[in-house]
Amino acid sequence: MASVPVDLASQQTNLIKTPYVAQDPQEVASLVQQLEEGSRKGSKRKGFSCRKSSFAVKDSPDGIHVDSWKFMDFEYKKRDLPTYARGLFTTRNRRNEPEIAVRGYDKFFNVNEVNETKWDNVLSRTQGPYELSLKENGCIIFISGLEDGTLLVCSKHSTGERADSDVSHAIAGEKAVERQLAPLGKTKEDLARELRKRNATAVAELCDDSFEEHILPYGPEVAGLYLHGINLNIPQFTTYPSTLVQDFASEWGFKQVGVIIMDDITKVKAFLEEVAETGAHSGRDVEGFVIRCRESHNPELVPYRDWFFKYKFDEPYLMYRQWRECTKAMISGKPPKYKKHVKITEEYLLYARRRLQADKSLAKEYQNNHGIIKLRNDFLAFKNMKGSDAANLEHQAPAASGEANADVTRDVILVPIATIGCGKTTIAVALSHLFLWGHVQNDNITGKGRPPRFTKQVVSLLKDHPAVVADRNNAQKHERRQLLTDVKLQHKDARLVALYFDHDSVGLDEIRRVTQERVLARGDNHQTIHAATDKEKFIGVMEGFLDRFEPLSPFSPPDDGFDAVITLNPTASSRANLEKVVTELHRIYPNLVPADVPPERLDAAIKVAFEEYKPEITHTIPDRGPRKQQKGNGQSQGPKKKKPLEYMSVGVPENELRSLLDKAFDAAGMPTARFYKQLCQTRRVQPKFHVTLMHRVSAKDHPELWEKYLKMHADLEAANPDAAELPPLGTCGVELERVVFDGRVMAIVVRLHDPNWVCVNTVAHITIGTREDSIKPKESNDLLVRWLNNGIGGDIQEVVLNKETLEGTVRGVLSR
Repeated sequence: MASVPVDLASQQTNLIKTPYVAQDPQEVASLVQQLEEGSRKGSKRKGFSCRKSSFAVKDSPDGIHVDSWKFMDFEYKKRDLPTYARGLFTTRNRRNEPEIAVRGYDKFFNVNEVNETKWDNVLSRTQGPYELSLKENGCIIFISGLEDGTLLVCSKHSTGERADSDVSHAIAGEKAVERQLAPLGKTKEDLARELRKRNATAVAELCDDSFEEHILPYGPEVAGLYLHGINLNIPQFTTYPSTLVQDFASEWGFKQVGVIIMDDITKVKAFLEEVAETGAHSGRDVEGFVIRCRESHNPELVPYRDWFFKYKFDEPYLMYRQWRECTKAMISGKPPKYKKHVKITEEYLLYARRRLQADKSLAKEYQNNHGIIKLRNDFLAFKNMKGSDAANLEHQAPAASGEANADVTRDVILVPIATIGCGKTTIAVALSHLFLWGHVQNDNITGKGRPPRFTKQVVSLLKDHPAVVADRNNAQKHERRQLLTDVKLQHKDARLVALYFDHDSVGLDEIRRVTQERVLARGDNHQTIHAATDKEKFIGVMEGFLDRFEPLSPFSPPDDGFDAVITLNPTASSRANLEKVVTELHRIYPNLVPADVPPERLDAAIKVAFEEYKPEITHTIPDRGPRKQQKGNGQSQGPKKKKPLEYMSVGVPENELRSLLDKAFDAAGMPTARFYKQLCQTRRVQPKFHVTLMHRVSAKDHPELWEKYLKMHADLEAANPDAAELPPLGTCGVELERVVFDGRVMAIVVRLHDPNWVCVNTVAHITIGTREDSIKPKESNDLLVRWLNNGIGGDIQEVVLNKETLEGTVRGVLSR
């Protein structure tokens, strides 16, 4: 067959030429001879050494044998090796001529790892287009066709027929090939003939957690062989452009690797450095990128050649690997060794040790490379943080790192996160006495619109005081969000410090016992709880706060808006908590709070708070029975009829969801994006988005669940009798899976992360919009049932999302 020149520059046209170069037996013979010499004892005199391993190819009609040639990694940094292929198998054809059976990539290095990959050289010696592909995290698999029609599937250095570490990888790779070809009606022999015809090796990554876990997750829905390259079986490294690789992947059932194409190397560098800040791309933790381009060390004299380099992200990948190795050491009874991420790694190991002790089978599975990712993800879910946040703990501001900020001398707002009886007001009064700080009590504000008026008073006091205590329970996230948002709008330079009374660390039973005793002992000296005269009511009110308390999540909205967090024990004495607040504030802001405040001053401040403080305004908690309204003529009317509950929903942030949809459909391109663009242009995208948990029309089918939702909503109404708008019932993570649409209606298939919130629809979803008014949103249910039964095809299309999770707000929606 005639040789066709490689033309990467034409890849963005429709005239891309498939590279082809026939093998030259003499050239291959010269290569094999040099490798043979390097594999003999004493070959160091040649300047390199390599290892030769021979394999009989399974099921080969002609009984073909192949030889694998392996260099140690450090050898690839030497000059003048006979080849730089990392993964090379040779054989002999029926004419007894040597030929290359499998050809891997030339070994490529990380940025700044060798002289060639220093940025100065990359910038000056390379030529675009630059193809950036995600570095998939699995084991490499090579696939090629032999002369007798046998498909050769092997790992980096083995065909799977010898008892070494690569055996299972090669065999697992071959089984994966069989699985992907079967639905296409194709055979291994068909693939072998195609690759033989092309004189090429397909290079793929086997990513499958059911076979072997590495660092990044590949569950059943994304597991398989990811085709990322096709190389010509010749000594010189020559590889297909990514467009042709993806075409081949589609034709033969491989999974595709995402590719970003850029023409400017300076933009490539900027992009990589930006993504490296989080170690994640498109909402997914990644190990890094492989960059494919062309390079010449002297472009005026030496032709450009195919060349790769990589940009590996240190974090959170290295932290994950550290956790894995530490866990394996712990299971083996060895001391875990770690130098980075000390605090979070210690927390992880404590969590892992408890899990391993509780489940003896977990250790055995872990040692066999199963359960690694789940244990890690369970810990991150327990901490309610992303991996990138955990990896950045050592680099964050005072809230997490403990580094002092000496520049701060004023404009600090202390925000308690507590329930009744934790001692927040006692500490607030004591701090005000100690340092003459401002103190705003939410209970002193009456009437409508209390939250913004509360914030306004807090910010106003900052004019005359270096710090102010925003004395409110702030027990729910929506309260914290309101305060954080409003403060930043009114005073962008303010620092907000959470005084977090951690309920999880103590347990609700102990908190309940201690706080009730405190409130009973206080009697009526409280603005809302009158324990001396209203003993029947106060326990119910306190229980309501405990039920609604939402723990602080410092690495997710809204709590990531705090500049620092001081964790307190709600059952400890107010004197002990005051001392911790003072000590921690000095550590974080040393020029705001003096060092070594004398103990007698702390004692005196607590005495003032206990003995001298009296509430300015007291509130009466109304009975929860029906209330009568008085008209202007003095005649009493019956209770105002309440609107019934129409449905329960989980609302999600509109702007975040629209942004994700825009990105997904921009990436999908036309014609897939046509219906979404139509909805946008005709203003048929809904202004607000929610997951319907249950509608009242389903009450007969799910009576117990509907009664549960009715009671929760009624209790919330009773606890907030004067509220213009009820607070949320809670929060729930909403994971976005895919967009499904048919030209009439569009919806997102979702998963709910909190089992307390049950959706009765066949498929939990968010309706995005309908084509016209006559098409009702509830038609989403019918669409998704059809999609569930039949999949995509016909009029049903889908766009897969990156499984990003949005924080949803659970509310009851009343009838109009």
